[in-house]
Amino acid sequence: QLQASGGGLVQAGGSLRLSCAASGSTEEFSYIGWYRQAPGKQREFVAARSSGGSVNYAEAVKGRFTISRANAANTVYLQMNSLKPEDAAVYYCNAVLSSYGSTWEGYKSRDLDDGYWGQGTLVTVSS
Repeated sequence: QLQASGGGLVQAGGSLRLSCAASGSTEEFSYIGWYRQAPGKQREFVAARSSGGSVNYAEAVKGRFTISRANAANTVYLQMNSLKPEDAAVYYCNAVLSSYGSTWEGYKSRDLDDGYWGQGTLVTVSS
C-alpha cells in the first residue's frame, strides 16, 4: 500500500528527495511520516505530517528536512538537505489511521507495529 523510493548515495552536504506513494489517497490517514533505521540501531522517528497539515520533525533533522504532500494527495515527500553521514540509514514511510489523541506525543509514542509500512529505501551519505 505504501511504496518508498528516492534513496541513493550522496556526498555530505548534498540533497535527496524521498517519495512515499500510497495506492490510494493519503488523506485517509491520520498521520503519514518517515522513520529511519541505521545498522545496529532502533528505528527512529524522522518526520511526519498529520491529516490536518501540521508537521513534526526529529530534533536531529529540523531545519534540514522538509516533509510535504503532493497536490494529488497520494504521495508524501521528504526533502533532505545538508545531509550528514549520520543521516545514513534505511528510510521507511509509515501511515496510520488512528488519531492517537490528536497529539504528536501520542503519535510518536505509539506501538510501531501499528499502521502501514512501506519497504525501506537506503540512503548512504559519504563523508
